[in-house]
Amino acid sequence: MDDIVKQAIAKWPNVPHCYGWLGLDARGHWYLRDAATQTQGGFDVARGSRLEHAKLIEFIQRNYECDARGCWYFQNGPQRVYVELELAPWVWRLQADGGVLSHTGQAAQVHEMLEDEMGRVYLCADIGLGLVHSLDVGLAAEAVEQGRWSPRPIRAAALAQEFGFVRSPAAVNQLRP
Repeated sequence: MDDIVKQAIAKWPNVPHCYGWLGLDARGHWYLRDAATQTQGGFDVARGSRLEHAKLIEFIQRNYECDARGCWYFQNGPQRVYVELELAPWVWRLQADGGVLSHTGQAAQVHEMLEDEMGRVYLCADIGLGLVHSLDVGLAAEAVEQGRWSPRPIRAAALAQEFGFVRSPAAVNQLRP
């Protein structure tokens, strides 16, 4: 987390959290979901505007974390901006040398490969579960052919519970009294 963010948290410790305004799609793109977009439905229905500003994206990615409930958020100064996930908290980019990087640029060590009923490929790594980027499925297939990974079948609906993450913190927040 950036030092400036830590300082803001210390200065303003009681800023309310923000839900529903930020989304992460299956290709690692961030989306801003304004009030009008949110009235149209959840992230699976209405994504919003894709963020393109490189410095803003870098700031979000440096301050992307998970809380104790398994809800992923971006720490924006003293405020947590919870992230609506299309499928998983990480999107993996596979490297030609066998390395794996998250959509935030963080290196990961893979423990397990999974494949859901739609043929989507996931990797469970030391930093969590993520979807293999669609452009890198060929490299994942090569890893299987080389015997480095062996996919375990899983139902997409079981991923969040098995790996302890929340796809829609906004929906969870609405359930709280």
